[in-house]
Amino acid sequence: MDGTTMAAARGPGAERDPGAIVARLDRLPPTRTVWRLVALLGLGFFFELYDLLFTGFVAPGLVKAGILTPTTPGLFGASGVAGFVAALFTGLFIGTIACGWLADRFGRRAIFTWSLLSYTAANLVMACQTDAFGLNLWRLIAGIGLGLEMVTIGSYLSELVPKAIRGRAFALCQGIGFCAVPTVAFLSYLLIPAAPFGVDGWRWVVLIGASAAVGVWWIRRELPESPRWLVERGRIAEAEAVMARLEARVAAEYGKPLPAPAPPEPPRPRSTFADLWVPPYRRRTLMMAGFNVFQTVGFYGFANWVPTLLIAQGITVTSSLAYTALIALAAPVGPLLGLLIADRFERKHIIVAACLVYIACGLSFTLTRDVTAIVALGIGLTLASNTLSFNYHTYQAELFPTAIRARAVGFVYSWSRFSAIFTGFIIAFVLREGGTSAVFLFISAAMLAAGTLVGLLGPRTRDVALEKIAH
Repeated sequence: MDGTTMAAARGPGAERDPGAIVARLDRLPPTRTVWRLVALLGLGFFFELYDLLFTGFVAPGLVKAGILTPTTPGLFGASGVAGFVAALFTGLFIGTIACGWLADRFGRRAIFTWSLLSYTAANLVMACQTDAFGLNLWRLIAGIGLGLEMVTIGSYLSELVPKAIRGRAFALCQGIGFCAVPTVAFLSYLLIPAAPFGVDGWRWVVLIGASAAVGVWWIRRELPESPRWLVERGRIAEAEAVMARLEARVAAEYGKPLPAPAPPEPPRPRSTFADLWVPPYRRRTLMMAGFNVFQTVGFYGFANWVPTLLIAQGITVTSSLAYTALIALAAPVGPLLGLLIADRFERKHIIVAACLVYIACGLSFTLTRDVTAIVALGIGLTLASNTLSFNYHTYQAELFPTAIRARAVGFVYSWSRFSAIFTGFIIAFVLREGGTSAVFLFISAAMLAAGTLVGLLGPRTRDVALEKIAH
């Protein structure tokens, strides 16, 4: 496509009209270039999830090494597995609620890079700790970087892809990211019962994840800044340059003239964080904050505790890690199946359905002692929770305007981190007092509350421009 044709495709005055630049992004066909950007963000998400989810997998190794105890003295305590889980989620809470403004101020691309490097460095130090205090301190510090990274990736991805594929883009990103789950599960299965070269296996699992730093600068070089963020900051020339490069690459792959952009959305006053408490954002903020409190009980209640829950069922540490590794193979399948449904059905409806499937599998999990059934139901729980994950991450990023998207997502998402600080202690207490059946009754009640909130209060967002949803 030559320069004249490209200019015609942009529309008159598109280089000077911020709304037209955004409209040009939304009309791009999903060619190889667009999906490559999604895959690069997915690679960053892989390292994020590896770091986040190794918590439950290395817990038996930390107990085996004598650094932590399997149960917590009293309801709260720093020397047990629940304290280790709580340290991570305290850091995540700080990173999401207090640091999301950094991505709104300095850009999605820069914060995506630096947050990844920060939690990687913290994990290198954590891998050298020999007592519960040092372990928990550096896990908390790593959690701050992880929390900021989570907020940034969701905002970045929602702004970088055309509206028609937002759901599928999140599905692919999380499909790549959740490959970290079987990776860390099998590494834990191989390494934690052993001590290669005289070094505890759990340390190897943490150090392998720290290899993320090696590829950070390559990923950064390949990713552009969000055109929507540039427009919002008044950096129109930079936004135009990013769009021109994207259009040229997409047009070359598309092989025919690009579709005409839709009429630009009328400009709206610049949003501030205080806007979260006026209509329509107040209802969305309260809904998603409540949803995040409850969904965390289910998602991390199973993901972080499955090896421990299996041991409570009478299964040995080694067998527990083996079964957990089999269950973990399903982790990327949920989001990848989402490529078939993500943009065909409303996001809120998929969220509700995933919550109901999770409840059914969880309650059935407590009624069986057959190993095959346990693994099958564990796979069902994993598919439901990861389908829920990519949908609600898409959904909450769609509900707020660009100027405050990262801060708004950080605020509502921070309540999942706050909930998770206490969830580990509560599950440890419920497991001790009532066994695995009581744990899943507790989790099911939380998932029912999460699905009900979104089902009753959530707006529709499928195939709608972000700027229109934000009105």
